[in-house]
Amino acid sequence: MSAAAPEVPEDVDAVELRDLAVRVAGQAAALIRTRRAELAGPQGAGLHAHHTKSSAVDPVTEVDEASESFITGELLAARPFDGLLGEEGAARESSSGVTWVVDPIDGTVNFLYGVPDYAVSIGAVVDGEPVAGCVVNVAQDVTYAAALGHGATVVRGGSSPQPVHPRTETDPALSLVATGFGYEASRRRAQAEVLVRLLPQVRDIRRIGAAALDICRVADGSVDVYYEHGIKAWDCAAGTIIAREAGCAVVHPGMEADGKDGAIFFAAQPSVAPAAWATLSEAKGTDKIPA
Repeated sequence: MSAAAPEVPEDVDAVELRDLAVRVAGQAAALIRTRRAELAGPQGAGLHAHHTKSSAVDPVTEVDEASESFITGELLAARPFDGLLGEEGAARESSSGVTWVVDPIDGTVNFLYGVPDYAVSIGAVVDGEPVAGCVVNVAQDVTYAAALGHGATVVRGGSSPQPVHPRTETDPALSLVATGFGYEASRRRAQAEVLVRLLPQVRDIRRIGAAALDICRVADGSVDVYYEHGIKAWDCAAGTIIAREAGCAVVHPGMEADGKDGAIFFAAQPSVAPAAWATLSEAKGTDKIPA
């Protein structure tokens, strides 16, 4: 397991990038709340999908697209030479060395059903590693943010930023583990087989349905470990820097990952990370699970 964080590039102001991510993610979260209320009506019930992507159970809503359009417009207005990589198709080469990796709504199924765990995720990547980022839990009004070398913070509601600290569990058998499942039936089956082997070895499993929030929950100690196969760069760019700046160990599949090869993402409390990785490996959970 390799979990070393990058050094701060001399020509990058990670704090400036973090602050921009926080501003834009917060504004996008407000847009999403407004649009969802308009579409859901007074009952706040589930929504209909606008269309689908990889399968019939992977919805893309018009709000996803509106959020990404807003985010990318704001980022380029502030930093016109940066690159973009977005879930809904934003793609632009960088001439500044900075690329913004954007998930306009992480946890779209939760969003559709009204489950209050979906997020805006904006990460700034330099030389293949995140250096700043922000994840906003839209429904619960919780904002996580980090800048390389400056720690990670959380803001809950209108509170002031508080440092994020992980727990100090050392035993995988006492660890609460979060995971997720792909949309493709073959991958789901293989992921379930890993889970069957792993579940007797840990305290319990949580399936939240938003990778960015799972990673942040490792950072703040809400769970001890998170792993998943086949997540994309936009699922984990911001969460990676937040977890690392909180002191957690992170293994990611690359900041251009499209998820097809099924490489693992792994984040864990630092005190349990080596043992948790070994336990997951014994369950064949560190192997790739292609789509």
